[in-house]
Amino acid sequence: MLLDLGIVQIGWRDLVDITVVAYIAYRIILFFKGTRAVSVVYGLIILMVVYYVADEFGLYTLHGMLTNFLGSLFLVIIILFQSDIRKALAEMGAGRLWFNPRPTNKVLDELVLAAVQMAEKKIGALIVLERRTPLGDIVESGVEIDARFSRELLETIFYPNTRLHDGAVVLRANKIVSAGCILPLAVGVPPRWNYGTRHRAAIGITEESDALAVVVSEERGRIAVAISGKLIPALDEVRLRRVLTAAWEK
Repeated sequence: MLLDLGIVQIGWRDLVDITVVAYIAYRIILFFKGTRAVSVVYGLIILMVVYYVADEFGLYTLHGMLTNFLGSLFLVIIILFQSDIRKALAEMGAGRLWFNPRPTNKVLDELVLAAVQMAEKKIGALIVLERRTPLGDIVESGVEIDARFSRELLETIFYPNTRLHDGAVVLRANKIVSAGCILPLAVGVPPRWNYGTRHRAAIGITEESDALAVVVSEERGRIAVAISGKLIPALDEVRLRRVLTAAWEK
């Protein structure tokens, strides 16, 4: 089967080839999104722009230096991204680049119960549920836990005056992978909303990724969920379970 586009004829093999390459590129972009690698990529793009400008304006010394540097670009990329490449290969072997397992209904139920109990005791908490976008540097900013999720473990982490109490917990499928994580704060939040640091962090991480964030207010004892940079406040047990379940069904 051929698709005739005038001069160019595209067969089914070409369509499959383009689709596979586009999907791989898309997953690689998702993997590196929100990590230090993004800043390095921006730096390389700037160097390429400078290389082009130097060539156009006859800046021969600068152009020669950049030619030598960019001539070894493949080796430079391997050196700069060695840890990210190793992580990507490991996650590819585990299937994480192709599908993202969601938490089981039991884990979501346990999470809801833990949030409700902490809200009743006015224990502040911030739980981030990773979805398709790997959270990379966010996980590395905290303390590695890598333990199967349990309500008791979650409540212990957020118990007041513990070292990990003020950070965020990252939940990946059915595991707590890291605790005490530092999240980006949302900017431009109207002062009248009177959000604390936890709420701004929850909004911030959902602005930069497709993650969900469950927030328990220490002052008011209320539960909220951040999705796509927006906060759904004042959730009870039933509404919290409904919001989380609906988000994973999209």
